[in-house]
Amino acid sequence: MNMFIATLLSPLIGGVLLGLIRNPELAAKLNILTGMTTFVFSILLSMQVVGHDAVDAMGGWFHLDAYNVFLVALTAFVGMTTTIFSRPYMQHELENGRVNTNRMRLYHSMYQLFQFGMLLGFTTNNIGVLWVSLELATLATVLLVSLYRTPASIAAAWKYFILCGMGIALALFGTVLVFYASSAVIGHGNEALTWTILMEHASDLDATVMSIAFCFLMVGYGTKVGLAPMHAWLPDAHGEGPTPVSAVLSGLLLNLALYALVRCKMLVDGATETDMAGHIMMGFGLFSLAVAALSLHKQRDIKRMFSFSSVEHMALMTFAFGIGTPLATFAALLHMTVHSLVKSAIFFTVGHAAQAMGTQKMAEIRGLIRHHPGIGWGLLIGVAAIAGFPPFGVFISEFLVFSAALQSYPWTVVPLLLGLLVAMAGLFRFVQPMVYGETAPHARHVHVNMTPVYIHLTLALLLGLSIPTFLADWYHEAATLITMATVTGGGA
Repeated sequence: MNMFIATLLSPLIGGVLLGLIRNPELAAKLNILTGMTTFVFSILLSMQVVGHDAVDAMGGWFHLDAYNVFLVALTAFVGMTTTIFSRPYMQHELENGRVNTNRMRLYHSMYQLFQFGMLLGFTTNNIGVLWVSLELATLATVLLVSLYRTPASIAAAWKYFILCGMGIALALFGTVLVFYASSAVIGHGNEALTWTILMEHASDLDATVMSIAFCFLMVGYGTKVGLAPMHAWLPDAHGEGPTPVSAVLSGLLLNLALYALVRCKMLVDGATETDMAGHIMMGFGLFSLAVAALSLHKQRDIKRMFSFSSVEHMALMTFAFGIGTPLATFAALLHMTVHSLVKSAIFFTVGHAAQAMGTQKMAEIRGLIRHHPGIGWGLLIGVAAIAGFPPFGVFISEFLVFSAALQSYPWTVVPLLLGLLVAMAGLFRFVQPMVYGETAPHARHVHVNMTPVYIHLTLALLLGLSIPTFLADWYHEAATLITMATVTGGGA
């Protein structure tokens, strides 16, 4: 598993080196190089794992299967394209005095440390280390959210730290309860927290304790997913932090928290042999979708608006994973992919738009297509994609979620449809005047790099037109792995 070690160590070594480099231009180039290196290693790692049985690495401390190696590749890809986008974006922030050389060094170093925390969380075979990795990624992003050191950014970072800290604490208590249940069966060693061993003995675990544990894990990790009513940190973190941080928060960090929640659901399904965990996830998903859809109409800041769009789509994924059928799980994995691609592309565009207009207030952003056609069209097409317009991949994944809901829980289709329609109306209500009309008088020309936007939206379009066979097989293999516990336990 040399590729695994290389994938994991690449961002860690890069983060250490970037913490020592004072030249911002050199640091930006090394940041891109580190992102590219990590992505190449992740692809080579995926080729070793997909199509084969799950493998363990480093004495069983790390576990690789179709589910997590797919997320490793997605994380490395979005992480790489974000480094490309961040070079001109952060250079503009440096020139305008919003950050200095020391903060640029902090930015690049913490960005790669965040990537390391993400990859560690996806690949670890220990649910305790999974909790630690989420905490590591959280602490790194707290420093990134507060990068501008304004009162608003510091308040947002503090709110993010407190709310997510409380969530992580609840998740820790849930993990302790899992250890309590497993230690009675497996013993008090490291094996009692090893996920693969827990899955082998899932049916022997105390169902009552595991049910209580999942309630804590649901609220704890659900806070990191951004599910209502624990989502209050997300709009502030998006609104006050640098835009590259918003891109990886929505496109990557939320995925890790949902990944942890799904892994826990698999254990609880095997222990309880009921649909209890899935029903709780479905309930949180529907409630969060309603809250996000209505909140979209009340926003004035462009980044805060798209943060609620992230809440909406994470809610849809949580709902789909809660249904637990192979079709629903396939749809959730596809939606996770296209959401990461499209939402990060939208934040790339929003970052350039805010710099060009000198503000994040939507009322003061006008005429983007006339001022800079690349930014204007990128924002318009990105919003059409994330709203579920065909032929983009979001339309296909949402259609599959609806199909799965019709098969298993037909009554949920109406609230799902209403929530998505209200959210779509909220997006276009604000985006249309921003991209059309006369250019705002305060608009200015800035150096932009729209290449990552074009790449992400093109991939989302291709996934809507035709999912490549190897990728469909990948999703199918991962969906089979995830639903195995539910099917064994008599799930939906």
